[in-house]
Amino acid sequence: MWKNIKKYFEGYPERLKVARVLVENGLSARDKRVYLNQIEIPPVRIARVAGVDRRTVNETLKTIKDNREIRLIFEEMRSAGHSLKEIARPLNLGVVEITPVDAKTAGILANSATLLAKAGLSIRQAIVDDPELSPEPKLALIVEKKIPGELISELLKIKGVAKISVY
Repeated sequence: MWKNIKKYFEGYPERLKVARVLVENGLSARDKRVYLNQIEIPPVRIARVAGVDRRTVNETLKTIKDNREIRLIFEEMRSAGHSLKEIARPLNLGVVEITPVDAKTAGILANSATLLAKAGLSIRQAIVDDPELSPEPKLALIVEKKIPGELISELLKIKGVAKISVY
């Protein structure tokens, strides 16, 4: 997906920054306007986050509107919703964050989920970073209670797992 988007902004690094902000935040672009699901976001707000001016945001939106391939992507973009990761502690939830050796290794999520299930832990949420968008993609699993220490060594044995953080 990201390769398809990047080719439309070659030679325009500032516009590419805007496109990245849209994708990373699940913001859609429809009719030269930006939306968080159904809520319209003013271009000046996007500009601040991207570190560009409002006109650059408007030019990015025009590029999206004028190119069918990326327009189809951005028109249907939606926010993935809330994340429990940041509020896990006050909710007494456990979080295990897994850094892979290679994010394209198959089975990391499945094997991690299996280990947690065997330990009697129910997964409330799984958040996976897109390896095309994140320089160091991670898998975060939020579970119903704190992660027992003995599971850490088991999680580290999963093929493709480089590092485990628990909090």
